[in-house]
Amino acid sequence: MGGTTPSMEDYMEQIYLLIHRKGYARVSEIAENLSVQPSSVTKMVQKLGDDGYLVYERYRGLNLTTKGEKFGHLLVYRHDLLEEFLEIIGVHKDKIYDDVEGIEHHLSWEAIDKIANLVQYFKDDLSRVQVLQEINHENDSID
Repeated sequence: MGGTTPSMEDYMEQIYLLIHRKGYARVSEIAENLSVQPSSVTKMVQKLGDDGYLVYERYRGLNLTTKGEKFGHLLVYRHDLLEEFLEIIGVHKDKIYDDVEGIEHHLSWEAIDKIANLVQYFKDDLSRVQVLQEINHENDSID
């Protein structure tokens, strides 16, 4: 998204997930989940508020604006899509999360759209996934 940093996106994704899973997002939980200090969360929450993504009311917590809700949804969609893509192409499950975290902020939304098309292509005919698995197996046994 234009004007956002990878760090802002990580915070927004985490806030969105917490609110949708628990109904609220606390600074302490965001800090713990992102392995940062609560003071860093507070600064980012203020920035995200200034940018119109959320409203922070002291002692009442965080609420996403319509803009924040849409953006959070898009970030989670991107993350989930990339996990699904890596799973389809045969990346080991233990590596998928870290790989997604490593690439998700570096792909254009056009690339995300094309990956979504490719995922749909494989899902439309699971025999395509089987062929890819066979290719992976053949190449893995060469190593």
